[in-house]
Amino acid sequence: MNVDALIDRVQGPVTLPGADAYDAERAGFQTGRQHRPDVIVGATGAPDVLAAVEFAGARRLPVAVQATGHGLGAAAAGGVLITTRRMDGIQIDADGRTAWVEAGVTAQRLVDAAAAHGLAPLTGSSRTVGVVSYTLGGGLGLLGRQYGYAADHVQAIDIVTADGRLRHVTADADPDLFWALRGAGASFGVVAGLRIGLEPVARVYGGGMFFAAEHAEIALHTWREWTATVPDELTSSIGLIPMPDLPVVPEPIRGRHVVHVRFAYTGDAASGERLVAPLRAIGPRLIDDVRDLPYAESGTIYNDPPQPHAYRGSNAMLRGLDDAAVRTVLDLAGPDAPVPCVVDIRHLGGALAKPQGVANAVGNRDAAYVLRVLSVLNGAGIDTVRAAHRRLFDAMAPWATGGRSLSFVYDESTAEDVRTAFPAGDYRRLTELKAAHDPANTFRLGHTIPPA
Repeated sequence: MNVDALIDRVQGPVTLPGADAYDAERAGFQTGRQHRPDVIVGATGAPDVLAAVEFAGARRLPVAVQATGHGLGAAAAGGVLITTRRMDGIQIDADGRTAWVEAGVTAQRLVDAAAAHGLAPLTGSSRTVGVVSYTLGGGLGLLGRQYGYAADHVQAIDIVTADGRLRHVTADADPDLFWALRGAGASFGVVAGLRIGLEPVARVYGGGMFFAAEHAEIALHTWREWTATVPDELTSSIGLIPMPDLPVVPEPIRGRHVVHVRFAYTGDAASGERLVAPLRAIGPRLIDDVRDLPYAESGTIYNDPPQPHAYRGSNAMLRGLDDAAVRTVLDLAGPDAPVPCVVDIRHLGGALAKPQGVANAVGNRDAAYVLRVLSVLNGAGIDTVRAAHRRLFDAMAPWATGGRSLSFVYDESTAEDVRTAFPAGDYRRLTELKAAHDPANTFRLGHTIPPA
């Protein structure tokens, strides 16, 4: 493939298979599969993105985009991969309480930049995930019950669409596309940057409590009952985690199956202590790092692993939990399950239940919880892992809404996964907008909305 004209147009590297830099350029957080494109463009800014999309469009090639590779859906086999990690600019408007974020910025970098002004973005559990991709999928954050999804706070988006145009999209400039991008944005083009609102949060009372696996059942029951009593200013989750036997894991939990209850609360520490007292009554804690902490250290609440690894997983939106649901989770994905599973149940509701400001495409707002399950591919085959997850989700059907969160589909998504991420009417509207903006389905390498 002749890429001389493309090389002349872009500032970043253009890499082909067989080149020394090819493997490093396509590598991401998900190591279980990787893109194998015909061409990789290491974009340094919107002009590079524009050139790459025009190059692909002229040759009818599909386009994939990768910032950090956490949520890699379908891996590109051929086509053009645009890597955005070099696009790392951040501009904070402290008076307006907004941030302009380029496509390669990671969560901790934005948190640190905003913290210098006493502000906070609505970031999620991982410090290393890409802000733009996280936000386009909705963005379920540490403070979600108080402030809503990250997508609710987007004010403007720069996107290169399949027709080779760089568009500045706002609620006034293009209300339909603005609606779609916030919740299903990856299907409509390559986002070069976005402006997002920040909140006046400088500290939280939060952290996590680790319990031994023998306390899993009482911990799940206690947490479930406790979530019915907490204010919207408190967002929490509970995890069942088989910890690896590695030096990077703290000794009290190293190599053990543990229960991890974690939360963030924007109220004062004294009221926070009273709120979490029922959790401390679960039993002895292996680790208890709950404290008043700067929001800049909020990434320590979950302390998600920063090391790239191979995994598969999915999720189900739940209308509720009861004793039978807890028993089902423990039986099929708990400490004694034949396939090791990382289980994560997050409490929804509050501001997550309704759009904050201008309506967007984020779906399944009626769910009370989201059940997320993933497995690290350490010896277990992909088919074995998928079958184990399927058994759990099938068994959880009585408590499920029938919906999915695309942000938590860590695998090649099915048409059903994508369809159930949105209400039926919204899904139809998205397919019609896809047909208008990308009729050839150029952006089909991911959790893709098909054109009507």
